[in-house]
Amino acid sequence: MIDILIKNKEYIIEITGYTGEGEGVGRADGEAVFVPSAIMGEKLKVLIVKPLKHYAYGKIIEIITPSAHRVEPECIYYKKCGGCVLQHMDYSAQLEFKRIRVQDALKRLGGCDTSVEPVTPSPDIFRYRNKAQLPVSDAGIGFYEMRSHNVIDINDCLIQNEVTAKIIKVVRDYMDKYNIPAYNEEKHNGIIRGIFIRNGSNTGEIMTCIITRTKDLPYKEELVESLSKIENMTSIFHNINREKTNVQMGKTNYLLWGSETIKETLCGVEFHISPLSFFQINTKQTEQLYAKAAEFAKVDNPQTVFDLYCGTGTISLITAQNVKKVVGVEIVPSAVENAKKNAERNGIDNVEFFLGKSEALLPQLAKDFSPDTVILDPPRKGCDINLIDSLNKVKPNHIVYVSCDPSTLARDIKNLQGYQVEKVVPFDMFPHTKHVECVVLMSRIKD
Repeated sequence: MIDILIKNKEYIIEITGYTGEGEGVGRADGEAVFVPSAIMGEKLKVLIVKPLKHYAYGKIIEIITPSAHRVEPECIYYKKCGGCVLQHMDYSAQLEFKRIRVQDALKRLGGCDTSVEPVTPSPDIFRYRNKAQLPVSDAGIGFYEMRSHNVIDINDCLIQNEVTAKIIKVVRDYMDKYNIPAYNEEKHNGIIRGIFIRNGSNTGEIMTCIITRTKDLPYKEELVESLSKIENMTSIFHNINREKTNVQMGKTNYLLWGSETIKETLCGVEFHISPLSFFQINTKQTEQLYAKAAEFAKVDNPQTVFDLYCGTGTISLITAQNVKKVVGVEIVPSAVENAKKNAERNGIDNVEFFLGKSEALLPQLAKDFSPDTVILDPPRKGCDINLIDSLNKVKPNHIVYVSCDPSTLARDIKNLQGYQVEKVVPFDMFPHTKHVECVVLMSRIKD
């Protein structure tokens, strides 16, 4: 088959929209062309680099008519790194892109015409992350190149806490001094495969996990001595991941130094967080998002609220201050233990946490507690279809859905039967990236 668009041929196109990945979309000879780092309204000279059957990928050769929203990216790794793909846009354009992304997904995939409110901006657009997960390879320590697992060696990341650069330097110096080999993903050999860092934005406490393919961590005493000198270092772990997988963190953690957890506060509630526990990565923005989720959960003054995929109990404990009973469900054992201890530390006694899959536990828990409102905060892949089926049978009056992916949100809304979407409020949890978080309030349609 002959492609309509010719590889390595230049075309003049106008950008009229965006993909969900943040690429600009235009047309050449009637065919869609996806162009990274392009902004709606721009006129570009584009080189076709990958023609396919119904569309093509292009590369900007010349910006003929630039957008008023175009800015120079501040990060020196922007052109290679696969993270901050929107850094060529000013912040107002980033927010509008994300609103459009949510609106389009809900309409196209969910059959939902509910208007989407303006995106709530992040209080900070740099240095906002409280978690870093850095793969290590022969190429260095850093992040993956766009659409690949090639590691880009970095010294710092502008959306990470400043301590990340210090930890990278310590680990790099340690590996060089003691000749510790990096992990090779293809050959499945080497030792150091990653660094995982958490920091308490409101407390300053820092956790570092060194991830290895091997059970042993050579010269660990020397590494711990160097890491422990970093100001506010609170916890140092050795994490073991022996699986041949692109998942960074393994399930086995050994505490090498300091505390088992770090502390963080959200909405006046104190939380203790362990390495494998889920915790939102933008603390200041999370406070706004969770306040909105708690506000939606209070609609019609419910007696009992279920918080499914509850993690360390963040939303549960914030919501519990305004309702009679909260029941949290989480699949990660350490997170459930953290949640229980967090409730105890904060003197919140109207919450119960259960370990297990939400889809498996919901039917029985619903018989025992009869929820008026269910909060859903699933991972990026969305809700398990069995959970959706159970919700359709349990029929709570309201569902509050906290989503980190518009596509799976739209799919789940479509599969929930007998519910009307009342409000959709997006939050920019991840400035400069394609990602957007939403809080959605759904109400059961009266029979």
